[in-house]
Amino acid sequence: MNRHSTGASAHPQQPRFARRLAERFHARIGAAIRAATSALPGIAALAAFAGSTTPAKADVILHAFNWRYDTVEARAAEIQSLGYKAVLVAPPLKSEGSAWWARYQPQDYRTIDHPLGNTQSFQSMSNALRARGIRVYADIILNHMANEAAQRSDLDYPGQRILNTYASNPGYWSQQRLFGDLRYNFLSQWDFGSANCISNYSDVWQVQNWRLCGGGGDPGLPDLLGSSYVIGQQRSYLSALKGLGVTGFRIDAAKHMPLSHLNAVLTPEIKQGVHVFGEVITNGGAGDGEYGSFLVPYLNGTDHGAYDFPLFGSIRNAFRFGGSMNALVNPLAVGQALPNSRAVTFTVTHDIPNNGGFRYLILDPTDETLAYAYVLGRDGGSPLLYSDNNESGDNRWVNAYRRSDLAAMIRFHNATHGSDMQVLSYSDCHLLFRRGSLGIVGINKCGSTVNTTINMNNSVLWWYANYRDVLDTNSVVNIGSSSYTFSLPPRRARMWLR
Repeated sequence: MNRHSTGASAHPQQPRFARRLAERFHARIGAAIRAATSALPGIAALAAFAGSTTPAKADVILHAFNWRYDTVEARAAEIQSLGYKAVLVAPPLKSEGSAWWARYQPQDYRTIDHPLGNTQSFQSMSNALRARGIRVYADIILNHMANEAAQRSDLDYPGQRILNTYASNPGYWSQQRLFGDLRYNFLSQWDFGSANCISNYSDVWQVQNWRLCGGGGDPGLPDLLGSSYVIGQQRSYLSALKGLGVTGFRIDAAKHMPLSHLNAVLTPEIKQGVHVFGEVITNGGAGDGEYGSFLVPYLNGTDHGAYDFPLFGSIRNAFRFGGSMNALVNPLAVGQALPNSRAVTFTVTHDIPNNGGFRYLILDPTDETLAYAYVLGRDGGSPLLYSDNNESGDNRWVNAYRRSDLAAMIRFHNATHGSDMQVLSYSDCHLLFRRGSLGIVGINKCGSTVNTTINMNNSVLWWYANYRDVLDTNSVVNIGSSSYTFSLPPRRARMWLR
């Protein structure tokens, strides 16, 4: 198989690339958001988990994708000053190789050691972030272990080569140890399922029990069983991470794990004080096959959060050529967004620019900025902002976390957190809504100015008070009569804050 857009050959050990290509070939590329009239079963299912008692997590999360742990630590003060409340960092485990995808191929849960850091640098980073009131989120891989078929024929992990490495420098490795006895392997062939590769991505049983493979004879990623022994090892791992100060778990490839396995590992004790959210990729919300087969059962069968792929589908639908901003008025009402308490919202994930099968999902740069204004301006979900080191070669998201416009949007988000949201005006081109009496958001995706007049009688917005745009401080709203005309410049967002 070839990577879409780049033409590069798929590496046989790339876990996420292999998975994503297979999923995207299975998916109907470019599927639009389904009409509400055809989505009634999905909406009914949505109602079942909309009342979850999971506490809302609305703080902004920085995805420090593929950052070294010491880099995160060095930037802790800056991250705090920009308004982020949590940082999602690279998978804390034993892995080898410099490519970003190698971090998603675990060799051992019992130590942290890879090119981005080790247990000591992770602990130092965690201490620095927590000292500034920033939560530490860890990327967790429970579904599979590293594909090392090209190196050895057995399924012992971490394998004799790494055990020899441990034995050669016991002083160092004792400092990297999280749990367990490093003299021995902690997994064997009996801890894995069959070596069958997923061939039908509509078959839930296959997707959750067989291997993710890259094709061309690739044997795929050894798929862990949900046995009592494996579950015990994974619980020990997560408990050790909590001991290092981790208070958030992003569950990689959650879509590929039986719910019984996930729920057995993520016990109430382990979840206590932890924000857990899973990666369950879909093409949209209600009416989409993957949504009904994977995301609805996940949300009904756990109390975890999830990436809000339904809302991302709504965003893409709104900003596409010929699309309408109407799609963003109340997507939850028609099953095209997740409930606020469960949603992790985004405009780009690390998969989208870095995997060929996902690159068609990249938004136009201006549309992405407008989408960020929506995600950070609206009421609902935990916004996840992506910042990388140019792993994709696009040179677009390097140090994106410190962009002045995103920092201003985060300030608006933090200032209006907890305030109600009311849509004031909308059309194919624009969306205007208020956040309590504190803020007003206007987004115009079109190429000409939109002027919209709003009746201010009985409005909770303050009269004779300045609402200043955090993105352009020269723009001020001051309401002085029973109607006010908001002017939204072309291809711009306004985020007026009192």
